[in-house]
Amino acid sequence: MSVRAEELEFSTSVGPMSPAGIRGAYHAYWLLYVAFVVAPIVAGLDKFTDLLANWDLYLAPAVVSALPVAPHTFMMAVGVVEIVAGLLVAARPDIGGYVVAVWLWGIIVNLFVGGGHYDIALRDLGLSLGALALARLSTLFPRD
Repeated sequence: MSVRAEELEFSTSVGPMSPAGIRGAYHAYWLLYVAFVVAPIVAGLDKFTDLLANWDLYLAPAVVSALPVAPHTFMMAVGVVEIVAGLLVAARPDIGGYVVAVWLWGIIVNLFVGGGHYDIALRDLGLSLGALALARLSTLFPRD
């Protein structure tokens, strides 16, 4: 995707955005785009290998007891959803960013219900804000 800052007209509450500001916004968009395509796909694939973490340990006990399948089977299904979310971000970041943010909020709820891993919940909150920023920025830099 190629966007020339001079061709875009953005304005802020204080006036038009400078070409340097537009380029900075585009760079931020691109960084978020790459991160939210790669991270969900890598995390999703790892649900099948557990190389990064034993993901089953992050499930809240209340969730585990309510599952109709084994925790690892559930986490593999989660992995498939995460891979699809990463692919959605790749194709439609304007939609995928919101999907990833909501997904992360679900993970945060699970972590709080489990009564632990608050550090990871805080990290996921930050990630969800980044996903929201990507969705918003993607409206300025549409993928043709």
